[in-house]
Amino acid sequence: MKKIECVIMDWAGTAVDYGCFAPVAAFVESFKQMGVNVTPAETRAHMGLTKIEEIRALFAIERVAEEFHRKYGRTSDENDVRECYKRFQDVLFATLEGYSNPIPGVVEVIAGLRTKGIKIGSTTGYTKSMMDVVIPIAEKKGYKTDTCVTSDHLPGGRPKPYMIYQNMCLLDVPSRFSVLKYGDTIADIREGVNAGVWSVGVVMGSNELGLSEEETRNLSMGELKCRMAKVRDRMYAAGADYVVDTIAELPMLIEDINERMAL
Repeated sequence: MKKIECVIMDWAGTAVDYGCFAPVAAFVESFKQMGVNVTPAETRAHMGLTKIEEIRALFAIERVAEEFHRKYGRTSDENDVRECYKRFQDVLFATLEGYSNPIPGVVEVIAGLRTKGIKIGSTTGYTKSMMDVVIPIAEKKGYKTDTCVTSDHLPGGRPKPYMIYQNMCLLDVPSRFSVLKYGDTIADIREGVNAGVWSVGVVMGSNELGLSEEETRNLSMGELKCRMAKVRDRMYAAGADYVVDTIAELPMLIEDINERMAL
């Protein structure tokens, strides 16, 4: 019988770093150091890509390109991308430890899935050196995956499917129908779709919602529900099979998918 054998988790905004703030702050600051402004909303629109690809995408925004041209009298090029990426890494590495705490509910739910024999993989827009900072802190807090695949030595990162395929190889999961990709960005959703696996989005704590825990608590219920609905709509439009509010819903969803495949 076909069933879910492997859940492949994203990291920032999904498993750790509620609201996905570490990369947002680093993107904003790295562009600021180059004399160009990017907004948190602009960075979040491209979140989930490899970080250097996101910098290329940010430079390509018409407003950003115009601001760069006004300052430097020329269009940006790959040298500027590389310089900004270096600055991004310097800022990120200086702050990453403070953004590596597991999101509420993640540790407990993942532990429960393991008791059912489900393997836990992961993909990320971070590089291996970035994850070398995040992983030990997350593990000390109780969150551990069986694999962590970065795009460093693969043909590409999200939304390409290669990191998912690498997880399947490392974890010996032969069928894509037995894999569920779980993440908080549009790039995560498309990664799952392109790999042909079950693609599931999460709303609370996500990059797409873009709120800290305190901001979430302080919003009126009506406003929060409205914002959550917009996130769900974007994720479904990107091809998500399912969208959940929090990871607490994941075990029951897996049971539903297993029943669906058994029909």
